Amino acid sequence: MFASIAGVVLATLTPSTAAVAQVTAPASPSVAFHYGSTPPVDMLQAFDIAVVEPDSGFDPRRANTPHTAWFAYVSVGEVLPARPYFKDIPKAWLTGSNDAWNARVVDQAADGWPAFYVDKVITPLWERGYRGFFLDTLDSYQLVAKTDADRARQEAGMVRVIRAIKARYPDAKLLFNRGFEILPQVHALAHGVVFESLFRGWNQSQSRYTEVSQQDRDWLLNQARIIRDQYRLPVISIDYCPPRDRRCARETARRIRALGITPYVTDSGLQTVGVGPLEVLPRRVLIVQETEPGVVIDNTEGVRFVSMPINYLGYRVDFAETRDPLPDIGPDRYAGVVVWSNGSFTQQPGRLYAWIEKRIGQGVPVVFMNGFGAPVTGALARTLGLKTVKGRTSGPVQILSKDPMMGFEMPVAPDRSDAVPVQVQDGAADTRSLMRMRSGTLTFDAAAITPWGGYVTGPYAVRQNTANAQDRWVVQPLAFLREALRLPQMPVPDTTTESGRRLLTIHIDGDGFASRAEIPGGGYSGDVLLREIFDKYRLPMTMSVIEGEVGKSGMYPKLTPELEPIARKIFAQPYVEVASHTYSHPFQWARTVPGHEHDARIQEGDEDFHLAIPGYKMDLNREIGGSIDYINKVLAPADKPVKMLLWPGDCQAPPEALKLTDRAGVLNMNGGDTLITRSNPTWTAIAPLGIHKADNTFQVFATNQNENVYTNLWHGPYYGFERVIETYELTEKPYRFKAVNIYYHSYSGTKVASLKALRKVYDYVVSQPLLPMHSTDYVLKVLDWQGMAVARDLGDGASAAGGAGGAVGADGISDAPASGPWVVRGDGNLRNLRWTGAGVPDVATARGVTGSSPAPGGGVYVHLDGGDARFSVVPAASRAVPELPEANGLVRDWRRDGNTTRFAFSGYYKPFFRLANAGQCSVTVDGKPVAGVRERNTLRIDIPAVNDPIHVQQQIEVRCAG
Repeated sequence: MFASIAGVVLATLTPSTAAVAQVTAPASPSVAFHYGSTPPVDMLQAFDIAVVEPDSGFDPRRANTPHTAWFAYVSVGEVLPARPYFKDIPKAWLTGSNDAWNARVVDQAADGWPAFYVDKVITPLWERGYRGFFLDTLDSYQLVAKTDADRARQEAGMVRVIRAIKARYPDAKLLFNRGFEILPQVHALAHGVVFESLFRGWNQSQSRYTEVSQQDRDWLLNQARIIRDQYRLPVISIDYCPPRDRRCARETARRIRALGITPYVTDSGLQTVGVGPLEVLPRRVLIVQETEPGVVIDNTEGVRFVSMPINYLGYRVDFAETRDPLPDIGPDRYAGVVVWSNGSFTQQPGRLYAWIEKRIGQGVPVVFMNGFGAPVTGALARTLGLKTVKGRTSGPVQILSKDPMMGFEMPVAPDRSDAVPVQVQDGAADTRSLMRMRSGTLTFDAAAITPWGGYVTGPYAVRQNTANAQDRWVVQPLAFLREALRLPQMPVPDTTTESGRRLLTIHIDGDGFASRAEIPGGGYSGDVLLREIFDKYRLPMTMSVIEGEVGKSGMYPKLTPELEPIARKIFAQPYVEVASHTYSHPFQWARTVPGHEHDARIQEGDEDFHLAIPGYKMDLNREIGGSIDYINKVLAPADKPVKMLLWPGDCQAPPEALKLTDRAGVLNMNGGDTLITRSNPTWTAIAPLGIHKADNTFQVFATNQNENVYTNLWHGPYYGFERVIETYELTEKPYRFKAVNIYYHSYSGTKVASLKALRKVYDYVVSQPLLPMHSTDYVLKVLDWQGMAVARDLGDGASAAGGAGGAVGADGISDAPASGPWVVRGDGNLRNLRWTGAGVPDVATARGVTGSSPAPGGGVYVHLDGGDARFSVVPAASRAVPELPEANGLVRDWRRDGNTTRFAFSGYYKPFFRLANAGQCSVTVDGKPVAGVRERNTLRIDIPAVNDPIHVQQQIEVRCAG
């Protein structure tokens, strides 16, 4: 079909138009348009430019998206009455109406209009951080200007407006929507030109999607030729398809791109994430659950069980409660929904199932775990396409068939009391039973994959044992969720690794800093730890103190003259970063917020949930901002302020506390309770990366737990922390779920056995191929992970199988090959992807990729140099250029010029890097030749420590023969 379209164009346009698809155009940025109330920054950052509705409340100054420019939508020719500046426009300037959009047409020839527009429209947006503007309705004057003279006056007025914008803000970038008539006068002021509906349009008055006529398309293509050939400007076409019809969007985008025009195909209201030169994959999964009164979200099954495997598969988790209004989500932003039920839902179940029906109708995969939350009969059975079956359970349960994913951490223990009398439709497309059972006269499917997703009834998701906390997965969660949610193969952002080495972080909670050591020589715990651990290993670490233990306003003011100098000495060490462990160490965070929904108002008994500091009443501002100010003013070096707040107690920080850490400009971490050991070898004991809470807050969990839980809450054995090595090993194989984290309290410096355990743990980690870094580095990686964009380049369409009809691949995303090209965007802190398909990244043609290395469980880690990568996957044997399979340090700004590769390198601890395919290469560090160690076709370069062991960047140059 592409050939026939091109043929029609050539036959109906002037000869020069034949070059429209062959002309070498200026570099054209990818552009997205989103006018919804909450622009999805995480996905839109995949594009070079994102145009948003400024009245949505979006603040570009808070978007940490270094590779995306945010443009504000502004209307020039029309104004909506809802705009804040509408009331200030003189009525005489409103000369007509656009009834289809309920807008008023503005007289562009009015003498004061250019100055008014700059002052009232552009300047407020410039002050809010916008540096680009999408100028819409540049042809609306044609609704009121009926003569050539009138049209000339209106066009001259628009020219004055555009020149006024650039005169006030010379650096402003302007995208024009059409404006073909004035381009001869202002093309030099334009950043690009947009038009709508090259192939697919929207009829506002009739509320329907339309096919564009060949005649209209030919006219637009002629305009595109002029813009590209004469003005050398990028051309972008916005086309429209129904939001659920991704196939329409993909194929329309390919057809546009095949003509040398940048596409963006979206819905009629520009409310969803559309398809441009690339398609952004949704990386969110919504967990819906019903939390019982008095249970905080941290303790729910959605957090404890489901979130970790979803995170490992590459997806951020959001939460919804059945009692609250359910979000209006679609397949553009969400990869799926997981519904976890503990019995029957009691909070508006009818509303919930109507919501689920709508999600299924939109094509959002839905998964039920631990049951359906209601009897599967009538309307619910019809919605889910399940057969209700009759029969009576009696006697033992027989397993008739069982998929290998069932019986994962424990054998299936058939339980007839929870039998749900449903079966899937045998032989139906995208349907298969995972476990068919029979009891008495009832035959039922306890788990299945279905066309809309899948389900596992209780107790075959997780067998819970509240008596001894020995919960076990019955279904293999990675396999089930991957298949039921129809998750496509993609490069997965991964927080465990960088440059081929598993990460290592160390952080210390301040508890016990005032305790004296029960060892020969005595002293306070901080002094002992500095002498026996910190200064012997000199690994990057994060140290915290509790102001209420150390400061003069706390519990031990007489000890302050002894304790504060110890803290200052520790904080002054070059490998130490500074943290607060709050003022009074709250034990139960739910009680820190008066009026909290789960607790009565706090009146008396404050000492029951925090340190008993004389005269102190709980004050969150004092706990967080106050303790940070104290450390910065009294303990920390002037150039090393507090960077982190480490949550104490139950670590279940409420949103109010999380917001205060953000206001204080520090990161936060702790909680999560990862405690997998050989005596508790279950993935249910591995926590997710963190948890989204109310008010758009996020708490980062510690990678694993501290010595308190390995020592039976510090009751002994005091050497128990050495068992954390089991946790490290069980989160490395069969899959690397976690980085390595040495996490303990100051009181570990008080006993001979606990110090011995610490030395054993430290000796273990320094013997492993780990990359040490500070805890803030890890937290920033997790935050970057949350919003990282992963997109697939759809190609120019010239080779798409099946012409315009195309074909949807087995992964359900598109007919583009899984090998890419892939585009990954973030803020630059997370520099690791996990690819589980065949092949390796093609470093020779990639942008932002430095190499790859094997990943536990199969596939490879893809090493990045920052937050902007593009690569394809090729067979391993095809690689031939120098790359980095391993580095004990941070690699940035990787670039190749012919036979020379340059990059910036830095490391905290014994830095080195290893080059592959470097048998004929030489290396300089900061301009000085280094020999390195050669082995076959690899070259290892050890970097001398600089200012031991501060993170210092050095410039590396690799020159290769041939």
